[in-house]
Amino acid sequence: MSALALSVLLSLVSAVAYAGGAIVQERVAASSPGAQYAPLRRPAWWAAVSLNGLGGLLHVVALALGPLSLVQPLGALTIVFALPMAAFFVGRRAGATAWRGALMATVGLAGLLSLVGASDAQSLDTAQRVGAAGVTGGAVVALMIAGRAAHRHPAVRSILLATASGIAFGMSSVFTKTVAVDWSGGVSASDLPSLAVIGVLATAGMVLSQASYRGAGLAAPLATLTVVNPVVAAVVGITMFEETFRYGTTGTALALSCGVVAAGGLIMLTTERIAREGAEAQVRDGNGEQKQGQEQGGSAVAAVPSAATAAVNAAAPAAPLSAKVLVPSPVAPPVPDTAPVEETYDVRTPAGSDDTTLSYGPFYGGPFVPPPMVGRRRVRIRS
Repeated sequence: MSALALSVLLSLVSAVAYAGGAIVQERVAASSPGAQYAPLRRPAWWAAVSLNGLGGLLHVVALALGPLSLVQPLGALTIVFALPMAAFFVGRRAGATAWRGALMATVGLAGLLSLVGASDAQSLDTAQRVGAAGVTGGAVVALMIAGRAAHRHPAVRSILLATASGIAFGMSSVFTKTVAVDWSGGVSASDLPSLAVIGVLATAGMVLSQASYRGAGLAAPLATLTVVNPVVAAVVGITMFEETFRYGTTGTALALSCGVVAAGGLIMLTTERIAREGAEAQVRDGNGEQKQGQEQGGSAVAAVPSAATAAVNAAAPAAPLSAKVLVPSPVAPPVPDTAPVEETYDVRTPAGSDDTTLSYGPFYGGPFVPPPMVGRRRVRIRS
């Protein structure tokens, strides 16, 4: 296999590794909403870091074997590989608008990178390195603050954080190129600050890219990161490394056109995500209103009897106490008396006299009443 063919193969594998790392990052962000930047306790996140590291290593080897004009545009295929991989592995399908936006961003970026001409290897002096590091840090912090302010709009917040991540990765590539040029003449202690800047920018780019996937899906943040990273490196190469576009004025016009196409793809991805968020919010609001309406309807139905009772009471004025009608309660039927037949007193009249008047005088101031004679059967005396 020739060096050119191996360079192309490594570039494609690098793009696949970047796409796989982005998919894993997005799934980690979706499954751990509390971890905003770096979920260090998630093994899947470290797998995503490994995939991104592998992609970066393969990209460097491909640049060493093939021309920059071929390797850099192939690196823009990350977003093209990511969408079908996400649909196949995790079941996350992208809509037609997302596909059009991703293809526009990829074509525009590939055209822009293919028009950047190569130049002699150059390095940056100390003042340029300090200025580049300061401007990069200020831009990244400003975008982070703006993303925090736009927390109510996940799509806008994601684009801002992905842009900050792309700037950090792009400037990390610039400092890597500078250190590589310096190492060709021997390693010195003056390269240690540049290595520290590379580590800080690479870490910041990884952390910000992880945060950009939270609540924003895969296509929009990945496309933004994929476009911003090489564009920043190309802008720095043109302004600080004296690189130029090919074909003179025509190449410059074509490069600007490609930049417009890539920006249009990013805008399409962003608006598609915002529209999807709006539709999801409307569905949630509709479900909430329906549930609230059902609750209010149930309370209204429950309040109908009480309202009717209140209306009847209001229509019928209260009657005075004397006008009230007393309804007697039902009287229970009389219980038949099952007591035994009472016997009358058996009074014995004195012999030889028909008069019932007592013949003897009063006893203790009153007439004498003889005691009743009790018969053979028991007699009940009714009081």
